[in-house]
Amino acid sequence: MNNGNSNPADREALTRRDSRNRALWSWGGYLLTLVAWAGAVIALAFLGLLVCSSINWFAGSLLYRLLTWVRDIVVLVGGLAVLAGWVAISYFFIARPERRVDALTAAAAKLARPDDTPITLPRGLEEAEVQLNLAREQALRDAQAAREAEQRKNDLVVYLAHDLKTPLTSVIGYLTLLRDEPDLSPEARARYTGVALDKAERLEDLINECFDITRFNLSHLELELQRVDLTRMLQQLVSEFAPMLREKGLSCRLALPEKLDYRCDPDKMARVFDNLLRNACHYSYPDSAVDIAVREEPGWLVLTFENAGRTIPPEKLERIFQQFFRLDESRASRTGGAGLGLAIARQIVEAHGGAIRAESQNDRIRFTIFLPQAEDAAS
Repeated sequence: MNNGNSNPADREALTRRDSRNRALWSWGGYLLTLVAWAGAVIALAFLGLLVCSSINWFAGSLLYRLLTWVRDIVVLVGGLAVLAGWVAISYFFIARPERRVDALTAAAAKLARPDDTPITLPRGLEEAEVQLNLAREQALRDAQAAREAEQRKNDLVVYLAHDLKTPLTSVIGYLTLLRDEPDLSPEARARYTGVALDKAERLEDLINECFDITRFNLSHLELELQRVDLTRMLQQLVSEFAPMLREKGLSCRLALPEKLDYRCDPDKMARVFDNLLRNACHYSYPDSAVDIAVREEPGWLVLTFENAGRTIPPEKLERIFQQFFRLDESRASRTGGAGLGLAIARQIVEAHGGAIRAESQNDRIRFTIFLPQAEDAAS
């Protein structure tokens, strides 16, 4: 729960009020110092007269004549003393803000190229020091995130270039063989044609991932909301995955209500379920089951996708929803995606006002989707 000061307008008003208070304190200190100096000069003048009056002086002494002269022009001497003090005090109060401004300017310049050295400011600027150090730390985190994102993109270009070249080489090779060997048996021709088709489909997947990257980075996610039966959507999705499940010796168990109406963007929500089921197929142990279940909690619809697979280390589990992050770094032929599926799934779920999380322990992997049940949750 955030307090009222978390509101940007409130913070701005508080900052303006603090600035006014500091300005009032500064002017008040300046005027008080001037009054104190003038009072001190007057007090010293009276004290000097009292001390001098209590001493027996020789009329011809030099000191007596000097003091007598000072007494005759005591108002002028006091005025000059007050004036000199005013000049010194004014210089101090004017120079101190200038020093603070110089310190703030130097600190702000460090934010352009932040390092691990904390920013230190003169006394009286503790709040500014804290805020500048927070900005410095955020800039360091942003710079690190930018470097990691750039590195992931560079790796992605290398990986995609390799992945595009490998199936393309196979397609060209098998098609060339089919062209140059007219006497191939029908069985060999069918086998080579199947391999070429499989590699061409892989090329299509990779090209679609390239488009996904562009949409993911450059497009604002727009939802087209309508009521849809999620039970029917999941059943249809599982039937479409039947060949992939059968190929890996997997089964899919559904624990769904007979009908589950929900207001969402059906195409994008189907994309979420597709990515999660595809992920489960890729990382499941052979001859195991993928479990898809739905339950209702107060205000939430909870969907789980769970499969038996190698436990994901905590450090990878924390990054699993980052774009371009891949669990399988070996870039296997059919699991070497661009690392966008789960990142896109999270973006779609959050656009609907929900959340998604991943858990993994004891050779089990579970993805949980929380969708708000309020009618206007995704509006």
